[in-house]
Amino acid sequence: MNIVFEDNIEFAVKNIYEKLIETRKELHKYPELGLETFKTADFITNYLTNLGIESHKVLSGAGVVGIIRGQYSNEPTDGYTGKRNSDEVKTIALRADIDALPINEENSFGYKSCIPGAMHACGHDFHTVCLLGAAEILYTMKGYFKGNIKLLFQPAEETIAGAPGMIKEGVLENPSVDACFAAHVWPSIPVGKIGIVHGPSFSGINNFIITVKGKGGHGAMPHETIDPITVGCNIVTTLQTLISRRVNTFEPAVLSVCSFNAGTSVNITPDTAVLKGTLRTFDLSLRKKLEELICEISQGIAKSMGAELNIKFIYEAPPVINENNITDLFIDSACKIIGKENIITDIKPAMVSEDFAFFSQIVPSTYYYLGCRNEEKGITYPLHNAKFKGDEECIRIGASLFAQFAIDFLEA
Repeated sequence: MNIVFEDNIEFAVKNIYEKLIETRKELHKYPELGLETFKTADFITNYLTNLGIESHKVLSGAGVVGIIRGQYSNEPTDGYTGKRNSDEVKTIALRADIDALPINEENSFGYKSCIPGAMHACGHDFHTVCLLGAAEILYTMKGYFKGNIKLLFQPAEETIAGAPGMIKEGVLENPSVDACFAAHVWPSIPVGKIGIVHGPSFSGINNFIITVKGKGGHGAMPHETIDPITVGCNIVTTLQTLISRRVNTFEPAVLSVCSFNAGTSVNITPDTAVLKGTLRTFDLSLRKKLEELICEISQGIAKSMGAELNIKFIYEAPPVINENNITDLFIDSACKIIGKENIITDIKPAMVSEDFAFFSQIVPSTYYYLGCRNEEKGITYPLHNAKFKGDEECIRIGASLFAQFAIDFLEA
């Protein structure tokens, strides 16, 4: 069975478009952080319940899992953990992150954040409403396709805690998820267009903390001290040569030391200096090589200057890898909605990280960039900026692509 729904999907989105815009504005006004997205989860649950869609809270009520069962799908046996009746029935998970950032919003529109110190500056309110819109469309079409559609509304993407937590609670199991799909609004791509890459899409993230232990003393008598600031400065300067001199030019990698703390007075040499930084790669073997070099260089500098040193690596997230076959299928789906001419396939992967990577490690997945830029409307600010906003037209496209790809995957 091969059913093409794109005309119906676009018509359905058009009918609920104004509703989705108002829903997004409501979400934008009341952002929540990390794993504290309880009111947002309540809002989502109520929305799904009013549509008649089965939903369940996860992560102590901070996240939501909804499920839509097609005409030939299994009946629920234990909440969202209903067992699959047949290997012929597939399940796809559609994921939207729902948390905000700790930023004071500087926009002036009427629906700006009402919560001091919190803002949807990364566009997660767009992602959430796109998935809610797709859910509404897919539920009305459930009699025309077979399979299961899981709706994953995930908190704590910004802190890299949400995806691992949801996976641990079993959201990819019973029925087993065969593919996972997500999107991110992208302010460098004009609204009406999308970007998609095969293979690496977002880099892995591996942070580090270097503690230099010297010997404090009077700033006027440096010969009696072991200055951890001087040691730290040498480490920072030398680490900047790692990417330019020790890594193949064609292997993307970023190493940045972003924090350097030492000392409290103008005339006291401190005992310690603490450096914090981030390492981004798409290749796990390259990450391992760079970790070893960071240790080798830092330890060598510290030893040569008489200091001691401790290095701690903090593994945040692996890279997001788009599986080729799933990505090809998505591109075919997107052509039905926006046309091939509006799909950018030569876009460069992003060196930022995404905890969707944990889903893509387990099941075949793909993740695309949803254009939201509109220079005529002054919508040009980047993600994580206090004046970020996106063109609401991207909601129509995002909801349509969620719905179209879900159906195409289940019918493939």
